[in-house]
Amino acid sequence: MDEYQASLVIRAGAQLLLGASTDPRSDQGYDEVRTNISEALNLIADALRNFEAGTGTAGRSAEWAADLNRVADDLIA
Repeated sequence: MDEYQASLVIRAGAQLLLGASTDPRSDQGYDEVRTNISEALNLIADALRNFEAGTGTAGRSAEWAADLNRVADDLIA
């Protein structure tokens, strides 16, 4: 699987999560959901850093990654 295909999986998962959040049972396991989202955001942040490192030029990915890490931390705080 390449990075484009992986990004489609992330988008599809986010769409599924949005749909599930409208279900009246969405409060079941919310702590686990927050933990999973937090872990996913940290991994996405790492991927952004990897992409930027591969380009050899400084961009905004480091800032975005730091923002994602902060959100991930807040989700489980």
